[in-house]
Amino acid sequence: MKTSTPCILLSFIALASVVFSNQAHGTCPETCDDDANTGVGFSALRSLDPFANSGLYNTAVGNLALSSDVSGDQNTAVGGRAALEVTGSDNTAIGYYTLGNNKSGVENTAMGSFALHGSFDTNGATSTGSYNTATGAYAMFSDSTGGSNTADGGRALYFNDTGYLNVAVGAQAMYQNRDGHDNTAAGVEALHENTSGVGNTALGRAALFNNGQGGSNTATGLQSLYSNTNGYYNVADGSGALYNNVTGGSNTAVGTNALERNTSSNFNAAFGTNALYYNTGPQNTAIGENALLQNIGGGNNVAVGFQAGQNLTTGSNNIVIGAGLLGKAGDANKITIGKQGTQTATYIAGIYGKTVASGTRVGVMIDSAGKLGTVVSSARFKDAIKPMNRASEAILALKPVTFRYKEELDPDKIPQFGLIAEEVEKVDPDLIVRDEDGKVMTVRYEAVNAMLLNEFLKEHRKVEEQARTAQQQEARLAKQEATNAELKTLVAQQQNDFKATIAQQQKQIEALTAGLGKIAFEVELSKPTAKVANQ
Repeated sequence: MKTSTPCILLSFIALASVVFSNQAHGTCPETCDDDANTGVGFSALRSLDPFANSGLYNTAVGNLALSSDVSGDQNTAVGGRAALEVTGSDNTAIGYYTLGNNKSGVENTAMGSFALHGSFDTNGATSTGSYNTATGAYAMFSDSTGGSNTADGGRALYFNDTGYLNVAVGAQAMYQNRDGHDNTAAGVEALHENTSGVGNTALGRAALFNNGQGGSNTATGLQSLYSNTNGYYNVADGSGALYNNVTGGSNTAVGTNALERNTSSNFNAAFGTNALYYNTGPQNTAIGENALLQNIGGGNNVAVGFQAGQNLTTGSNNIVIGAGLLGKAGDANKITIGKQGTQTATYIAGIYGKTVASGTRVGVMIDSAGKLGTVVSSARFKDAIKPMNRASEAILALKPVTFRYKEELDPDKIPQFGLIAEEVEKVDPDLIVRDEDGKVMTVRYEAVNAMLLNEFLKEHRKVEEQARTAQQQEARLAKQEATNAELKTLVAQQQNDFKATIAQQQKQIEALTAGLGKIAFEVELSKPTAKVANQ
């Protein structure tokens, strides 16, 4: 080519195009102006009015590339019909019909056939979206006014219309999105069916595949939250996690197939492979592989550990902490911590040295299976009630001892007081408790106390009877003493009366004697002397 040949002539002859005041091959002869537009291909950079084109620094390579631009600047179009209707600025279109129907959008980047192709009607192109990036055939094919989207992959964000601030990476990622915004999808078919959902994040093939209107969900892993349509605020991290969730919300599943069968329940948390796998109940927490695996309708359960609560089905309000604590299908309202025979010691802070109101506290008991509880005493819990009678006499054969526990049990070797279970068994086998292996372990001291009470009461009754007898005897003695006193008084009175009578009689005798003597004397005096002498 000779530099003296006019630019406009080169365009018609060499390129069969018309580019007013611009260089066809990128070298501007002295007769061209400095608008710095470059067009290569039939009608490339040919505006509807070639004499009104004021755009600067545009590059168009391909049949009809940037052919409608009249004022846009810094556009680059490479490919047949690339940026066909563009009039905006700072757009990049690489591939057949890329940005084909975008009218006034700016700062769009499209790479791949029909990428950011845009919408049109009988009046022509209607798309005005800006700040979009689409990489891959048919990526963001239908975009109309949506802006600030990123689509990287064949047909990613294919149906996006007005949605904005979306990121879709992977073939057909966010394929059906229309007006959803602030979503992120990375993986083939991730968020594939999302239409209007907002604030979702999907990482992994087909993650959140069926999400339609659900929002604020996060799915990481192959087909995680696959079936979600309207659920909100879910987090799924792991292949198949929350796979069947449809409308359930505020669930968290971390681990392969965690909460896999959950459909509509809310507020569940599952951490571990298959944790809460079959769950349909609400507000459950499972931490560990297969934890609460078979829970169906139960709610408010907590399971921590490998296979913890695996066999629970419909029961609610259970707490299971410990590996291998499978539980039972019908369990409800139970707390299970540790596995009998595995954990051999329990330490719980905040108890020693503390007390509770004396009117409400009761002793805590434990059976050989590790079940905790208190001894109930109400008659409504008892059958065959009868007096203990002589059954308690067995304790009279018991032999209390002092001892010290072995060092592995009590390093301080504190003196202890109690009984030897093997000796107690010989006296009454009902007074001992065996361990899970059937070996004698301890004494039912609470039963011994009841038997002691019965023996005490028996002795107390004896003492009371003896006291009553003594009182009766004392009463009789007092009565006898009173009687004796009365008798003494009577005897004394009688003696006094007798003495008085004797004294009186003595006086009477003496008086009588005196009278008789006087009479005799008088008689003597009255007798004749002879007679007296004769006498």
